[in-house]
Amino acid sequence: MYPPKQHQDNNLQHMVKVLKTYPLATVISVKDNQPLITHLPLIYENEKLVGHIDINNPQAQLLKNNNDITVIFGGPECYISPSIYSTTQLPTWNYIKVHLKGKVKGIEDKAALKQSLISMTEFLEAPHHQYVLDANNPRLDANLKYIEMFEITITNWEGKFKLSQDKIPTDIEAARQELIRANQISIEKLLDSIFKM
Repeated sequence: MYPPKQHQDNNLQHMVKVLKTYPLATVISVKDNQPLITHLPLIYENEKLVGHIDINNPQAQLLKNNNDITVIFGGPECYISPSIYSTTQLPTWNYIKVHLKGKVKGIEDKAALKQSLISMTEFLEAPHHQYVLDANNPRLDANLKYIEMFEITITNWEGKFKLSQDKIPTDIEAARQELIRANQISIEKLLDSIFKM
């Protein structure tokens, strides 16, 4: 039995929100039974994903011709200690992931590529738009020959939202707060350690 349409629509809205909030995707293609994996920002527009890849990336040759593609977007995640709950629980890991499958085609039009790069920059600069990629920027024109644009038609969506939803409301809220707290702290600690090297 399928979930009601309202529930399906809500799930899709949640997944789209993840794509827009965390646009850096893990893009997976397979050639000769070997996975090729690249991390690229992808923009969701007109119910498709649009991205750009360096022509020298080995995966670039697979991002065309309606090849099959798998894409993973990741949201916040963290270990959840039973100590945060008001009830007795076991340790767990909470996370948000969205898995997509689709067909990918290359877009050869350099004018479309240029406009797409400008649009992606505008999207990523939101909401403050402190930088605008100028269509007349000579560096932009000079680099177009090294970039390929592709578009993914999504054939399957799968959202994985493991957020302690099976707990009582106070424990759900505690898990939510822990996810926020742990992500802020872990990001700061990781970056501190990397930049001190």
